Amino acid sequence: MGGVRLVAGAAVLALATVWPGVATRVFADTIESALVRAYQSNPQLNAQRASVRVTDESVPQALSGYRPKVAVTTSGGFQHTDITFSQGLPGQGNVLGRIKGNQTPFAVGATASQTLFDGFQTANRTRAAEGQVSAAREGLRVLEQTVLLAAATIYMDYLRDSAIVEVQRSNVRVLEETLKQTRDRFNVGEVTRTDVAQSEAQLASGRTQLMAAESTLTTTRANFQRIIGNEPAQLAPGSPVDRFLPPTLAGAVDLGLIQNPNVTAAMYGIDVSHLLVKVAEGALFPSVILQANVQQGQNQQLTVPKQLLASAIAQVSVPIYQGGAEYSLIRQSKETLAQQRLTLELVRTQARASVVQAWGQLVATKLQVKSAQAQVEASEIAVNGIREEAKAGQRTTFDVLVAQQTLVSARVALVTAQHDRVVASYAVLNAVGRLSPQVLKLNTTVYDPSVHYHQVRDSWVGMRTPDGQ
Repeated sequence: MGGVRLVAGAAVLALATVWPGVATRVFADTIESALVRAYQSNPQLNAQRASVRVTDESVPQALSGYRPKVAVTTSGGFQHTDITFSQGLPGQGNVLGRIKGNQTPFAVGATASQTLFDGFQTANRTRAAEGQVSAAREGLRVLEQTVLLAAATIYMDYLRDSAIVEVQRSNVRVLEETLKQTRDRFNVGEVTRTDVAQSEAQLASGRTQLMAAESTLTTTRANFQRIIGNEPAQLAPGSPVDRFLPPTLAGAVDLGLIQNPNVTAAMYGIDVSHLLVKVAEGALFPSVILQANVQQGQNQQLTVPKQLLASAIAQVSVPIYQGGAEYSLIRQSKETLAQQRLTLELVRTQARASVVQAWGQLVATKLQVKSAQAQVEASEIAVNGIREEAKAGQRTTFDVLVAQQTLVSARVALVTAQHDRVVASYAVLNAVGRLSPQVLKLNTTVYDPSVHYHQVRDSWVGMRTPDGQ
């Protein structure tokens, strides 16, 4: 049965001890380069980056409460005046008078207002907006990890499914040869028609398994293109990322409770909710606004050809009662804060469970690989021995076919275990919050959301985005 040993085409797993000589192959792609392409071009990830840039704009919007508001008004037109009036003159009694004429009134003015105090609402809104930006960045980290994990998984999926196709294809070739040998032996009377039928049935089953494996590979290829952005070519083996993991489960749990972006996003959510309570309470404070007006008018009245008005007024407003809505909003904000605190506890519990689950899977896959390797080695010895015994008449064709199928199942189990071993290491890295280009040392420019934030934070005017749109 030594002829069944093979190199699984272009798809060879990191621990592919089943197929000797894989180190001499030349590969066109690596898992690291696939992760880089997914990080750079995944449309879902790029959309989330745009969402963070949208959130950045909430900070200058909040800061606008510190800045003056200026408006310029102008008016002009035509006006006809015809006024008859009565006027009392000394010694003459009431005398009727009349003013009649046309004029083209024109006025231009400016109004500027500056909030001097608003119950600290602007300050708290600004801090809340900054907290929302930080939470949005953590949300981006969540999606970055999700995309990188999906990319690593689909890369390993393609390696696994390609290898399984090669295993099944080799199995079909072996079964075809077995059927040929069985028919030859039947022709000389060494076996019965039943042996031929068993070989034919097993070959048909092998071909069905091959077609199923090819169908699965086609689906995996489409998902590879969707997630990573290109059709898979020859792929190099993927390897675990254990070197980036904490050495113990306890260390992984502690790290997950600190660095998992879901946890940090929930913590920022508490900060934002606390500040929104302060914003709502600010509605009960007095407010102070300084307003300045200047207006230049011409021909406003027949008797006043020109006038200039200017004023500067400070207005203090003390809220007494506004229907109770402000108190309801305060209570609502406090309930939201309590909800966020409970959400943080839930997220921490989920993060801890995710780390423990991923760690358990990693430990299990390490053992599964060793077990599957032993199973393959034993199955190879068994199938070779049974074939030799069958030639001597000590085993039946059915025994050979069962041994062959056992070997195929063992090879598929090993390929799957090797796949699961690599994916599980990435899953642990994701659970602890360290699945990032920086930690993996990927050869790519890391997207920095703070660049856009600082570009727009202190902008007073301008409609163009920093990228020129």
